[in-house]
Amino acid sequence: MSHGLDYDLIIIGAGVGGHGAAIHAVSCGLKTAIIEAAEMGGTCVNRGCIPSKALLAASGRVRELRNAHHLKALGIQVGNVAFERQAIADHASNLVAKIRDDMSNSLKRLGVDTIKGRGKLAGPQKVTVTTEAGDRTITGQDIILSPGSVPFVPPGIELDGKTVFTSDDGLKLDWLPSWIAVIGSGYIGLEFSDIYTALGSEVTLIEALDQLMPGFDPDVAKLAQRVLIAPRDIETKVGLLARKVIPGSPVVIELADAKTKELVDILEVDACLVATGRVPATQDLGLDSIGVGVDRRGFITVNNQMAVVRDGEPVPHLWAIGDATGKMMLAHAASAQGIAAVETMCGRAREVDYRSVPAAAFTHPEVSFVGMTEPVAKEAGQAEGFKVGVVRSYFKGNSKAIAEGETDGLAKVIYREDTGEVLGVHILGPHASDLIHEASNAIAQRRSVQDLAYLVHTHPTLSEVLDDAYKRAIATH
Repeated sequence: MSHGLDYDLIIIGAGVGGHGAAIHAVSCGLKTAIIEAAEMGGTCVNRGCIPSKALLAASGRVRELRNAHHLKALGIQVGNVAFERQAIADHASNLVAKIRDDMSNSLKRLGVDTIKGRGKLAGPQKVTVTTEAGDRTITGQDIILSPGSVPFVPPGIELDGKTVFTSDDGLKLDWLPSWIAVIGSGYIGLEFSDIYTALGSEVTLIEALDQLMPGFDPDVAKLAQRVLIAPRDIETKVGLLARKVIPGSPVVIELADAKTKELVDILEVDACLVATGRVPATQDLGLDSIGVGVDRRGFITVNNQMAVVRDGEPVPHLWAIGDATGKMMLAHAASAQGIAAVETMCGRAREVDYRSVPAAAFTHPEVSFVGMTEPVAKEAGQAEGFKVGVVRSYFKGNSKAIAEGETDGLAKVIYREDTGEVLGVHILGPHASDLIHEASNAIAQRRSVQDLAYLVHTHPTLSEVLDDAYKRAIATH
């Protein structure tokens, strides 16, 4: 604190990224303040990862207990399965409150000053905080911007929070519509389709692009349609744009051809969930006070160490992390970025290896992936002059999956044929979100299938699905 400023580090935004950065900063000996206008934990804890996993856990149990065929195969008979919607909703909100309190308490215990209010830049190393008591200005040697993101609502869609809503309101589970349209087939759309169908709703899944799950590896997207969509009360409409959505009873949705924009159909449903992605919450951050702009999509431009960039050069003592940077809109990526920024400001330059950051959809069964999809890997191979190898292994050959009666799914490993380096791994199956980390670590270390094929896995476990894939890779050469 020889600089004479109020703090070593000021963080604007107390989501998972800001919270992680604050904890790491304290461990590095930095006097830290964190500013939050809304609730501790940001989107992930309050309106994203945490409540959605609570709803998926409860609805998944309902689906499991109602699957008489599956249970009968295990020798189990269950009577009438009932659930209370409000109790499931309460389970989610109670979990949110607990984790939010835990986060607040951890910062308090570590001596981080938490300031309730809206923070914005007021010049170099200076932040103005608007609180209920009025404005105050604080100074810091370094500042991290971690403002997060908000749901994107396309033009023509009108929200009322009750019959037409985003995931923010959907996670409250205020009611269960008999028939709900879900716009968007990414993570959020898939997870909500899973929740609603498990609890008895019919779903119409609307995707503007010409294939469902456009961000996923093609093999996984194809299998997911067979496992997660076809057997359930889900109707799909692909290549169609919801050009107009009018709330009410019923909700009226005008569907247009995504290419020609001509009206194709009119749907009347009980409710509509808009899951069309997220946009950065970068307005009113005071960036103009230091001559920094955002790109055309609203993201803050940063370099590899998360320093904010102005005219191609890093702005001294100013950093940005999380959804607002547009790198990877994932809570754990934001946390890794926060740690990289703190390490760099402490003189130990660190970058985030995005190729090794995994992601998951917590459907039943789960979908997870890390690294490149097959099409992206083949593009890289063409550009850099290497051939791409692909192997698949299946849960139907896995002893643990057979014992549990959950054999739908596959693990797909994408690698360089010349060096054996793993480029991407995609898993659809039970506990995929846990299994992916072995692959994530392998990619982080740039390991080859030749190395990985000789590692030992516990038998019988689901992890052997990856062991099998690695062994298949070396057997093909």
